[in-house]
Amino acid sequence: MKKVIPDMILVKFLRLMAVVSGFFSILLCILIIINFIQLKRTDPLNTPALASIQERFIKDPGNTALQQDIRQLDLLARKAFFTSQRQIRSGGYLLFASLLLLVICVKSLELIIPKIPSVLAAGPENPWRRRKIQRRGVIIAGICLVTFTLLLAWITHQMLTPTAEITTLNATASRINSNPEGPEKQTSVASTASDSGNLQGNPGTNNITFAEGFPAQQEIQSNFPSFRGPGGNGIAFQKNIPVSWDGASGKNVRWKTEIPLPGYNSPIIWRDKIFLSGARENKREVYCLDATNGKIRWTADLPKIPGSPGQSPKVTAETGLAAPTLTTDGRRIYAIFANGDLAALDFDGKIIWTKNLGLPKNHYGHSSSLIMYRDLLIIQYDQSGSARVMAFTGETGDKVWETSRNVKVSWASPVLVNTGNRMELLLAAEPDVASYDPATGKELWKLACISGEVGPSVTYANGMVFSINEYSKLAAIRLGPIPSLAWEDNEYLSDVPSPVAINDIVIVVTSYGVVVCYDAATGKKHWLKELDKSVYSSPMIADGKIYVLDKLGTMHILRADKTLTLVGESSLGEGSVCTPAFGEGRIYIRGDKHLFCIGK
Repeated sequence: MKKVIPDMILVKFLRLMAVVSGFFSILLCILIIINFIQLKRTDPLNTPALASIQERFIKDPGNTALQQDIRQLDLLARKAFFTSQRQIRSGGYLLFASLLLLVICVKSLELIIPKIPSVLAAGPENPWRRRKIQRRGVIIAGICLVTFTLLLAWITHQMLTPTAEITTLNATASRINSNPEGPEKQTSVASTASDSGNLQGNPGTNNITFAEGFPAQQEIQSNFPSFRGPGGNGIAFQKNIPVSWDGASGKNVRWKTEIPLPGYNSPIIWRDKIFLSGARENKREVYCLDATNGKIRWTADLPKIPGSPGQSPKVTAETGLAAPTLTTDGRRIYAIFANGDLAALDFDGKIIWTKNLGLPKNHYGHSSSLIMYRDLLIIQYDQSGSARVMAFTGETGDKVWETSRNVKVSWASPVLVNTGNRMELLLAAEPDVASYDPATGKELWKLACISGEVGPSVTYANGMVFSINEYSKLAAIRLGPIPSLAWEDNEYLSDVPSPVAINDIVIVVTSYGVVVCYDAATGKKHWLKELDKSVYSSPMIADGKIYVLDKLGTMHILRADKTLTLVGESSLGEGSVCTPAFGEGRIYIRGDKHLFCIGK
């Protein structure tokens, strides 16, 4: 008797749990089906209200009231999008858990309750047989319902996966604000916001000297050898940077030089030389300018390289054929183009070696910039079907290592930093932020925290890595034996400009012109500044200030601090989508046609 009572209580409990989990599973199935139907009827990112305001904004691009409406609707649309993502993901997990509980309860009941053999005659009139058939029918119907629901959940998740084809209101704001004459085609590439670099994490944290024949860390920091400076981390070490100029009147503009061929790569600087590249369909050039007077010292015309494709790849106008920024080790200059052509030149413009890496397979054009580590030229080549990162010797172009990557196409660029006890090469592409040993290509760690077609590169400060992408999230990764997600935010996101971090703050600039300062440790928002202009250039921190260049050519300068302080705003007099480079007391900005030198 003592054993029977606990068994009866257990049986009742298991039956209750089975009934509850069964009803809960049915409810989840109904909700997931309703969610799918609603999503088919109304896409949260493409509602009639969004379409209507797009048309109104195109007809009246100068309407400031519409601009405010756009920001509000954009925020609501993005929140609805992420809410739908979370709901379908959570619903799928809960459905799986409730079904698992149901199965456990049913199987437990079968083990506890002994089977009673039927003493009735076999046949259709046997009530036990009818009950068994009915129960089997219910089970089959339940399995069909669950399978159908899970299929809809998967389809819904795919529908909510960010793609370049998704058009949102903030994209409309971005392109219309930058073009008062009308909208231009929006893309998710970061041709000018992709970052490459050499060695640096935070100021004063690295004391690494290269082997003989390569520049020491102090020499690297005194120059500007790659996109967004040493390490590609967005920190410039030069001082006395100007905060006021005017391109129209020539105030504090030391010189400006027209660049022969178009390109969205940013200038790099080594001592008194500036290097850029430009390209058209059948012509690729590298330029060396005198940093003191802006004169073009030499132009290197790259001939047809063996293995180079016969025709140039199709690229968008916003990426072009010369988007990646060059890099230098102080001995040679390295350039890459949209057709996969790679070249090394000496400082006199003589070509040392060339090769073709294979036609990049992406739908915008290759834009990942180059980076140097010791004597290695490192290239992030995340193309469709063949994503990889590889290293070549700078002197000969021989391949030293190559590491395949299980990621999608990416337009971000590598960032190289000292994380305290080792050098790490940081890359971003869906679904991972990943770290590699720059000397060997060995993967050190990776964390799935980014999605979509990634344009912005990562940034690093004080043991934290920050990644961001539109329709994804801003993710803060705390490094350690096992890197982990410290915090995340999805309110203000960027599809082009990369973030920048220093000390205990991280700065995010959206392509539609909002600058946000976060606490690096907690994700708390310290301040927000609306520029009312779209931005493709990545923010830079120099001399204690944040430099943000909008697409119309206005530089917005803010104090790199937890309190919002606007230092000044200066106009270039020419549009620009390129990230600026810095020299001692000077800023070098590539505009739509000219390279400008700003300084007293």
